[in-house]
Order: sequence, then C-alpha cells, then structure tokens
Amino acid sequence: MGKLFVISAPSGTGKTSLIQAILEDSAATNTKLGISCTTRKERPKEINGVSYFFITNEKFKDKIKNKELLEYAEVYGNLYGTPKDWVLSVLSKGENVLLELDTQGALQVKESFPESKTIFIIPPSYEDLAKRLELRAQDSNEEILRRLKEAKKEVNVGKDFDQIVVNNNFEETLNDLKQFIFRGLKPSTARQDAVNKSLNLLLD
Repeated sequence: MGKLFVISAPSGTGKTSLIQAILEDSAATNTKLGISCTTRKERPKEINGVSYFFITNEKFKDKIKNKELLEYAEVYGNLYGTPKDWVLSVLSKGENVLLELDTQGALQVKESFPESKTIFIIPPSYEDLAKRLELRAQDSNEEILRRLKEAKKEVNVGKDFDQIVVNNNFEETLNDLKQFIFRGLKPSTARQDAVNKSLNLLLD
C-alpha cells in the first residue's frame, strides 16, 4: 500500500516549485501528483483524466452526497475536489500520492483518511514572504496584503501538521521534503531549529 501526502503552504512560499522538483527526482518513479475533479470548463491543452477530471455540477454534487471525495471546495464559482476512488486505486498499487491543497483541504483529507501525512511549508518570515510576492509581480499591493493576512491564518492551522519545513533555502527544503516522503525521515536538528525559529516569528 502506498502513502498519501498532503502538502500545504501560504501563497508565495514556493510549494509548487518544490513539488515539481520532488516529482522530477529519480526516487519519485512510484509517486503521483493527485488529480482533482472540477466543474470548470476544460482549457486548451488540458486533458481529461490527466490535468483534471472534468465533470458536471450534478455529478460533483452526487459525489459529495455519496462521500466519494476526500475533500472539496468552491473556488471562484467552480467546484474542486479529490476523488477518493482514484487515490485508493493508486495507493493499492503501492504507489504514493501527493496532494497540493490549502490547509482546510488538508484537514478534510486528514479527517477522511487519518493515515495520510500532512506537510506544511513555511516562509522564514512574513517580510520574506512579502518580498517573494512582490518579486513575482503577479499581484497588486492590496492583493499582497490580503495574501499575507491569509498566510497568518494558514500558519495557525499548519503549525499542527505532521511535518513542518521552512523554505529558507530551496535545495535544503527540497532535501527535507524528499527525506520525509521517500525515506520517512525527519529533518536534521539544524533544520528543525530553523523551523522552530521561523515558526516563533510567524506566530508572534
């Protein structure tokens, strides 16, 4: 039986880049990124069953009613959720599944599937996170402030996840994640000290 990992992080922390790097590692041959169901329209170059499982609102609501989703949420008027049958099918083959979700989705998965391991990636500080959001130049100042406010709420939830890593150095953070996912090992004492230092700043 494979293992289910759920990775969450505040926007701008580098979660997507880290997950991509994990999946490119040679040790990830038996690890798959989760595929969500969604009611939104398929976009050019997207493939049903690869990018997402594109389904109708009615079918999505049936899945909610029949408890066929590990988690679900509405985003900008569209429904997104993780199909339980797909995850269990992959795990039954001895393969691992990585889910990239927000903290609320992660909590839903942990409740429906207690064996899952939740991972929370934190920035070194809110100042560092603000700089990252500014550098990527995707958001207005108002949006950056909104994301920082949201990050504080997420940290208060993520602090209780099974494993916390700090993205103060991409390669070291990637190594922490790979050690935990592929070998079941906790970060070194030095890396855990870095987590505690940043967590104290974020929770202050």
